[in-house]
Amino acid sequence: MRRRVKQTKALEQRLGEEAERLRQQAKLLPAGLEREKLIRKARQAEIGLQISNWLRSPGLKPPE
Repeated sequence: MRRRVKQTKALEQRLGEEAERLRQQAKLLPAGLEREKLIRKARQAEIGLQISNWLRSPGLKPPE
C-alpha cells in the first residue's frame, strides 16, 4: 500500500524553502564536491520554481 502525504504548503513555497535550506547548508561546507552538489540541487529547485511559476502564469510567455 502506498503512503499518502497531504501537502500543507504550495509547491512553489516548498521549492523556495528547499533551495534556501540547501544554499545555507552549502555555506557551511568547505569548497569541494559535496558543496557543489548542494549548490546544484539548490539551483534545480530554483529552476523548478521558475518553471512552475511560468506554467501558472496567465500569458505563458517563454522564460527570459
